[in-house]
Amino acid sequence: MATPLKDVYDETFLLGFGRRIQTVYPSFDVQAFIASIIDESWEELALKGRTRRISIKLGQYLPQDYESALDVLVEIANDCIGFPYLFFPDFVAVYGQAEENWERSMSALERFTQKSSSEFAIRSFLLREPTRVMHQMTAWAVHPNEHVRRLASEGCRPRLPWAESLPMFKEDPAPVLEILELLKDDPSLYVRKSVANNLNDISKDHPEAVLAVSRRWQGEHPHTDWIIRHGCRTLIKSAHPDALTMFGYTQETNLTVDSSISIHPNVIRIGEACEIQYDVSIRPGDAAYVRIEYAIEFIKANGKASRKAFLLANRTVAGGARLAATRVHDWSDLTTRRHYPGKHRVVLLVNGREVAEHRVMLHKSC
Repeated sequence: MATPLKDVYDETFLLGFGRRIQTVYPSFDVQAFIASIIDESWEELALKGRTRRISIKLGQYLPQDYESALDVLVEIANDCIGFPYLFFPDFVAVYGQAEENWERSMSALERFTQKSSSEFAIRSFLLREPTRVMHQMTAWAVHPNEHVRRLASEGCRPRLPWAESLPMFKEDPAPVLEILELLKDDPSLYVRKSVANNLNDISKDHPEAVLAVSRRWQGEHPHTDWIIRHGCRTLIKSAHPDALTMFGYTQETNLTVDSSISIHPNVIRIGEACEIQYDVSIRPGDAAYVRIEYAIEFIKANGKASRKAFLLANRTVAGGARLAATRVHDWSDLTTRRHYPGKHRVVLLVNGREVAEHRVMLHKSC
């Protein structure tokens, strides 16, 4: 199993970071800083908990004045690049909320996101003052730096993974869509992926709004066409008829004449893999644009099932065509998904419709 992300924050990392602070703030007590972080509860903390603890302890060991403490972080920011330094913007979220710090905090988040990411930190500001922050996001959406433009989109995603949700944008996504209008043909793929993911978030609460935007954007630019296709992926997977029509999928109740799915072995343990074999025959006649997936109804800790689909094929095929192949599926735990024992239903989907099914019995690992 892969090393947990939270383990990046070990004593060696903190020692190196503390010594870097000392180069610009000599009175920083590195050993006391580390000791205050790595205590008896450290091992139990998840990634976000560790990030937040580092942020809080920085506030205790840096200058007590917020702006002076921020000056220290800004001075070393160019040497602190990447995912581990999410506590730079988190420090702003923890200590920079006061009105007198607004401009400085926004400037710091803009700077820090170019080295790591401020997508999580900006959300606490959004929850307090959504209109004011979205005005700032509008300015960031036309910033010359792609990381700042991405923040304008990623920071206001209603359902950003691992982050606080934004209920006001789940209810009314109009302010978010205004930002996305500014980014719909951004030259950076990094930004376009965020725009697409934002649209996909919105589609879960407001499918018709996303479809309306997608129809309006369709054909404007190849970049935009990629965004709407990726942004409508949940609607496509759920076989929303308007989404399938928009992207040209054949919609016929009798599209397939014969279909099967089988799994070998069908009794396995968590951490093992199985082979999934599928066979689909398309009805004779005209060519068809098809999306073939298998979906597993994963048993959750509460005993309920949650479906996850996996793409097998997505292309135009001739009438009468037969599609068959084998796919290996790994049942190892992931950071984003844990497996639980029980009978799992596996279905074969063609353009969102179930055409065959099988069952897998999953047992605990040895």
